[in-house]
Amino acid sequence: MTGLSTLCYIEKDNKYLMLHRIKKKNDVNEGKWIGVGGHFEADESPEECVLREVKEETGYTLTSYRFCGLVTFVSGDGVTEYMSLFHADGFEGEQIACDEGVLDWVDINKIQDLNLWRGDKIFLKLIAEKVPFFSLKLVYDGHDGLVSAVLNGTELDLEKI
Repeated sequence: MTGLSTLCYIEKDNKYLMLHRIKKKNDVNEGKWIGVGGHFEADESPEECVLREVKEETGYTLTSYRFCGLVTFVSGDGVTEYMSLFHADGFEGEQIACDEGVLDWVDINKIQDLNLWRGDKIFLKLIAEKVPFFSLKLVYDGHDGLVSAVLNGTELDLEKI
C-alpha cells in the first residue's frame, strides 16, 4: 500500500511549531512529535495539500514556504509513504487547537530532545542546513527501528545519526 502526504515545519523566533500526537486513535505517530501536514486529497499538488493541511491543523495561512525534499518512508509492515517536506517562515492568522494532538512552539536547538522518529532527525538537520532539494529514503523495521537511510542515492551511516 502506498500513500502521499505532506509535512511542514513552521519556524518563528528560532522555534518550530511541533505537533505532539496524543489525541488520535490508532495513530502510527502516537506519542511522537512531528511537524504539521497530512494526506493528499484528489487532484492536489504538494503545495495545495500543505497549505490546506496547515490551515486545518493550525489555523495559519502560509505566506512564505519552500519545498525542501521528498521523503520515502518504508514502514516495514507493507506501507510506503511518499512525503513532500516543507519549511515555512511566514504565516498569518490565529492558532487553533488541533484535533490530532497538542501544538507547541519548541526551541529549534531542543527539538532533538523530543520523542522523534529517528529518520526525522535526519531531515530536520537537512532543513536546518538549508540543503537544496533532496530525496531521502527511510526504511523502518515495522516499528520504531530505522534499518536504513539513503540520501540522494547514497547510503548514510546510521551509527553517525
